Amino acid sequence: MKVRRAMPARYGLFVLAALWLLVVVPLSAAAAPYAAYVMDARSGKVLHSRNADTRLHPASLTKMMTLYIAFQAVERGEISLDTKVKISRHAASEPPSKLGLKSGQRIAFRYLIRAAAVKSANDAATAIGEALEGSEAAFARRMTRTAKALGMTRTTFKNAHGLTESGHLSTARDMSILGRHVLYDYPEYYNLFSRRSTNAGVREVANTNRRLLAAYRGADGIKTGYTRAAGFNLVASAERGRERIIATVFGGTSTSARNARVAELLDMGFKRAPTRVALQKPRKPAYTPGGAGKTVRVSGITRQSLRPRLRPVADVEDVLATVVAQSVKPAEPTVAAQASTSGVLSADITSALIEAQQTPVEPAVVTQEPGAPNNGLAALTLRPIMRPTDVATAPQGEPVQENEVVTRLSTSGGHQWGVNVGQYNSRYNAERALVTTALAEMATLDGTLRKVVKKPTGFDANFLGMTRDSADLACRRLAARNISCMMVGPS
Repeated sequence: MKVRRAMPARYGLFVLAALWLLVVVPLSAAAAPYAAYVMDARSGKVLHSRNADTRLHPASLTKMMTLYIAFQAVERGEISLDTKVKISRHAASEPPSKLGLKSGQRIAFRYLIRAAAVKSANDAATAIGEALEGSEAAFARRMTRTAKALGMTRTTFKNAHGLTESGHLSTARDMSILGRHVLYDYPEYYNLFSRRSTNAGVREVANTNRRLLAAYRGADGIKTGYTRAAGFNLVASAERGRERIIATVFGGTSTSARNARVAELLDMGFKRAPTRVALQKPRKPAYTPGGAGKTVRVSGITRQSLRPRLRPVADVEDVLATVVAQSVKPAEPTVAAQASTSGVLSADITSALIEAQQTPVEPAVVTQEPGAPNNGLAALTLRPIMRPTDVATAPQGEPVQENEVVTRLSTSGGHQWGVNVGQYNSRYNAERALVTTALAEMATLDGTLRKVVKKPTGFDANFLGMTRDSADLACRRLAARNISCMMVGPS
């Protein structure tokens, strides 16, 4: 009898817990403030704005800045995509969403970028910040400096991943500005945000934005975000024909509701944006490594400004008088004597000067032109010293033999080789394949020329400007990644 009475009570507890989850969780998400912003990506013109300057929690939209700085660091040579990053205990302990990195593990920087962009992994974002600045706090300061340089006037970052933290705030307008800079400042990396899935080194990860990418025509990125304080956030970009729109939503009540609202805003943007607009890319900020620098305070007032004195210019008569004096007697080691008494020069330099100045000096010959008036030194002319008699000369009548320049053809064909990574049915697909392949194998394809060649059967995607050896190496490395490749010889 006691068991029968306990069972209904236990079921009642389960029912109450389920009702709490259904009621309290949506209410907490719905309590997040709403903001929206729509812009024409080509010109930056505002097409719609609501609470766009209200400082709110950005959640994982933060990772757009983390990735922007990562792209900047690779471009400037601070780090390479193949650099092995050691995962700290702090990075490994970040809460989900995460890649599952372990403390002490080493992983290529490229995989951290992929995990942060596609999976929105918090541990990967923290590892990126620590790899570039040594600590997440220092990286957050760099993020804020970069935000100000981009024109994000109401944004302050406190971490690299976007989990709720006091003072970690941004706006819908600022995040739209950041998304536009990611698109135009680093177009070679933008395709990361449109991948439905990607290899993150330790495993394959799926895109957190795959639903919108699959449902909305023209959508190709860029970043989602969610925390209880922020709600469901999203910065999305879509391109149709010559038009490109960026729409941002803060405070969505669910993934589906947020995606539906973003789709409405994108539709609104395409209706309001003109078809033809001159592309005005945002200005890329100046790169300032190590922060803004130190401020040096100087006490006291400058009383005078010392300038170097001009070297005295010798008069023509003084020069001629010196020449005549040197023709009468040999030069004395005055410089060496001064050096030996002053002690400024070392003993080796002093002895070398004495030896050089004791070498007999060929006296200059001073003559006077016939018929010239004898009016002092101004009338003297210098006759050049005769050429030494021991200089060999070519016999008269025989042709002078010139140096023969011997050349040989390079067996590698110089930089006239390349690789072909496939043939595609459109120029767009071929160019996209080139960008994707370049990102996958930057070590050997960096510096090459990406070229799409139209043929009757399709569009060839080629990397040109390589030596035969580098083309062979590139093909072997691409084959190891299961990417089809064929060497292209000089035509």
